[in-house]
Amino acid sequence: MNKKTIRDVALKGKRVLLRVDFNVPIENGVITDDTRVQASLPTLKVCLEQGAALILMSHLGRPKGKGYEAEFSLKPVADHLAKALGRPVQFAPDCLQAGAQVAALQPGAVLMLENTRFYKEEEGSVKKADDMSDEDYAKKKADMKEKQKAMAQKLAAYGDVYVNDAFGSAHRAHASTAVICKFMKLNVAGLLMEKEIDYLGRAVEAPQKPFVAIIGGAKVSGKLEVLQNLMKKVDTILIGGGMAYTFLKAQGHEIGKSLVENELLQTAKDTLAAATKAGVRILLPVDNVIADAFDANANTQVVGNEIPTAWMALDIGPETVTRYAAEIARAKTVVWNGPMGCFEMEKFAAGTTGVCKAIADSGALSIIGGGDSVAAVNQSGLADKMTHISTGGGASLEFLEGKALPGVVALNDK
Repeated sequence: MNKKTIRDVALKGKRVLLRVDFNVPIENGVITDDTRVQASLPTLKVCLEQGAALILMSHLGRPKGKGYEAEFSLKPVADHLAKALGRPVQFAPDCLQAGAQVAALQPGAVLMLENTRFYKEEEGSVKKADDMSDEDYAKKKADMKEKQKAMAQKLAAYGDVYVNDAFGSAHRAHASTAVICKFMKLNVAGLLMEKEIDYLGRAVEAPQKPFVAIIGGAKVSGKLEVLQNLMKKVDTILIGGGMAYTFLKAQGHEIGKSLVENELLQTAKDTLAAATKAGVRILLPVDNVIADAFDANANTQVVGNEIPTAWMALDIGPETVTRYAAEIARAKTVVWNGPMGCFEMEKFAAGTTGVCKAIADSGALSIIGGGDSVAAVNQSGLADKMTHISTGGGASLEFLEGKALPGVVALNDK
């Protein structure tokens, strides 16, 4: 990674403004999954051990800039973090009105700011009204960009060093993730950001061969750019999930009531042809677990690639799992994004679980990205067998698409 990290700067006596990704699930004021909090602890501890004062920024949920909303408050996260760190965590109830608390912060102290997305300037986006002219819309966007800069400048005043450890938000050009860097001299990556970029970078820049990509999920449209970018790098692509049935229909198979994007049938044909031309093997399911309803208690059966009219495919079948596992066993590098079926329902989880087990047994450098894939790995109990589980769904997807991430680009080069 050619970006500076907290290893490259002196932090003693400095106020470190640290962007974390604490967008965690909360029910009745209790965090139900603190994976992202735990992932941030190494960076926090290094800063504190070096004698820095920490000011933490994060978003939570999608409050859409409407001001304070209790369900999106980061106060429960601050309380949870205090227990995880074993030290007090102060809380600022307004991220832009925390100047006095920041000024009083001593080395070794931690202050968490309230949800940055309580301000619409954080995201900096505007919608065009139906009756709005292009000229007025352009002016509205320009005004918002200026307000976003003002917010970023106000946040920047809190710190001496800016550290971005929120890989999950690195694909957003928000006030606290990218714009802020324009107003600070030292902008560096945290340890989690460094780790994410290192592993994902290895996969897309210099992968060990054979390189197998496993791409699943509901729609081809959501993964098309990933497929196109990975096709330049991988040896084999294994396709599962709902997106597989657009490809199978494009090949002339009957897919019943399975999920399909009819408008992308030609795109699917072109993708298969491009893979053949590039010498990349794309494997599609050869059998499927089908159901007579999208329901956990539906009637099911295993069929080949001709699916009866009133039935829908909700998972890859056992023969497909066997074939995919054989490909994974030969791999030196595996990237997985998207489940093989509706794994949330036990009857349709075998395909995703089978892929999990195959990756765990492979010994390959394995990188898991995407919220559903990560959830599936955690559900399988095999998370500790994976080389790297990304904390950023959208960010990891855009990285695999070959896109530059604004929150990374904005950091200082080494």
